[in-house]
Amino acid sequence: MAHFAEIDKDSIVIRVVVVPNEFESDGQTYLAETIGLGGTWIQTSYNARIRGKYAGIGDTFDAKLDRFIEASPYPSWKLSKDFIWVAPKAYPSDEKVYDWDEAKRDWLERVSIDASKS
Repeated sequence: MAHFAEIDKDSIVIRVVVVPNEFESDGQTYLAETIGLGGTWIQTSYNARIRGKYAGIGDTFDAKLDRFIEASPYPSWKLSKDFIWVAPKAYPSDEKVYDWDEAKRDWLERVSIDASKS
């Protein structure tokens, strides 16, 4: 089976569907016209052999790079040359657990709640 992602006018993935193998070579026509879904469809690969990664809802299709790019987790993060989102500040190297705080643009230590003290 082949997988195709529908992208909107901004190249954002809005859904991913499975197409029978016999229609893989022209999935765009099959999905848009033959079964009447309309839209723009780009083939994606479940095992990431084409277009960098398996397309997920919210991902962006970059036509120049011919690849799907995961949605940024936060507006301040930058995409590396390896297509990995990187925070503007490195994750702390101690043994504690941190969460990103976009407003402060910093890692904040995760506070655990001890249920036994309630």
